[in-house]
Amino acid sequence: MNSVIRVALVDDQALVRGALAALLALEPDIEVVGEAGSGDEVVALVERTRPDVVLMDVDMPGRDGIEVTGELVRAGTGIRVLIVTTFGRPGYLRRAMRAGAWGFVVKDTPARQLADMVRRVHSGLKVVDPALAADSFLAGESPLTPREADVLRAALAGGSVADIASAVFLSEGTVRNHLSSAIGKTQGRNRADAARIAQENGWL
Repeated sequence: MNSVIRVALVDDQALVRGALAALLALEPDIEVVGEAGSGDEVVALVERTRPDVVLMDVDMPGRDGIEVTGELVRAGTGIRVLIVTTFGRPGYLRRAMRAGAWGFVVKDTPARQLADMVRRVHSGLKVVDPALAADSFLAGESPLTPREADVLRAALAGGSVADIASAVFLSEGTVRNHLSSAIGKTQGRNRADAARIAQENGWL
């Protein structure tokens, strides 16, 4: 008989975690060994529960799921991360796979299919939703530099140029230059539109 796959769930929505836990509990070869509601809790969670696979959301309080995935990989934990997110954005997919995730699916994936993906990831196979993979290929890489992405991320809060400059530790003139460049690259109407376009593509 195959060994049981130990799974940890990381999602800031308790209802989502509960639903995933209930669905996976129906599988005889999968055991949910722990849960966390933010990226900042993941390291302690995996040290305590020693999962084989972590189902990880992207947008969470504290560090996001992609950042934490990279941390687990760099630490050499051997844990395999399957990103399960509401937002099937091409940029998120690219960033997640570069960070070392073993798979990327959206939350409306059927339960049986998700369980099969957990098994495939555990066995050493990469799994990506085919539609997301196609969208990622068509969207291409982010056109933004890291600094432009930082500035647009700060612009999402809706503050002034001075507020953005303070948040990213740059001069107001440099912020204006980055905003102008980012608006041109995203073909946004203004900085708010550019930030929206970049966020929807998963570039931030």
